[in-house]
Amino acid sequence: MAPTLQAALPPSGLASFVATRNSLPLLSFLYPQQRWASILSGLSDNPGAYHKAIRRGRGPSSGKGKTSGRGHKGQKQHGKVPRGFNGGQTPDEVVHGTKGVQNVFSVDMKPLNLDKVQSWIDQGRLDPSKPITIRELAKSRCVAGVKDGVKLLAKGSEKVTTPLNIIISRASASAIAAIEAAGGSVITRYYSPHSIRRIVKGETDPIHSLQSQIALGLQSELGVYTKRLPDPTGRKDIEYYRDPAHRGYLSYQLEEGQGPSLFFKTPGTGTFVAKRIKKKAASAADNRIW
Repeated sequence: MAPTLQAALPPSGLASFVATRNSLPLLSFLYPQQRWASILSGLSDNPGAYHKAIRRGRGPSSGKGKTSGRGHKGQKQHGKVPRGFNGGQTPDEVVHGTKGVQNVFSVDMKPLNLDKVQSWIDQGRLDPSKPITIRELAKSRCVAGVKDGVKLLAKGSEKVTTPLNIIISRASASAIAAIEAAGGSVITRYYSPHSIRRIVKGETDPIHSLQSQIALGLQSELGVYTKRLPDPTGRKDIEYYRDPAHRGYLSYQLEEGQGPSLFFKTPGTGTFVAKRIKKKAASAADNRIW
């Protein structure tokens, strides 16, 4: 090891050297900082910063010698086995095939029961004096992992005692009846998967959109948000949120006696126009006997 500063100077000389250096700060550049000469040999990375590669086939002491962790003989020791390989005979996925079908039009709704909502209110994690939206449900961890929306179900409806104003993707008929019986209200509105993520981040208004006319006594904050909340474009979604039975936010678009369907017309709402059949004028050729 190279000699250090303390080893190069005697104790008395070290004390005088430190006193002289402290008294003459302007001449400190004449005395460069002394460091251990072996500091480079002690450098090391943080623990766990890298992992040492496993060296296979380098002797039995390494633990991965001889067969290198592959075992003795056989196809798995000599080469690779394809996925689903069944010894050369017809693979099972060809013999049996795939069963079932995946519905690409289905939606993945997160279920939410009324007893859990009432429990969150009793714990003070939800404020019933303000409208409860997907943002409040996600921030309070009442629901998590929401993909296409949240559906309100009526499990534990007898425990609901607080009037709620909840805006949610979908709600069952029994859940709507239980909340309205307690003096609250339910409004169902459309959310896309991308809009749900933006609502949780605070980039989109969870209530108002271009087609919505939801009035809850609150001032609109459309100027605060940077992303617009979308409205439904598919026929099934439009028909669902036009239905007053679902408490859809687009039900104001229906006229009196009109149904929510865009395909079938409500009997009695349309106008019937009778077709007139024009009679051909009798010509001289039509009066012939033969």
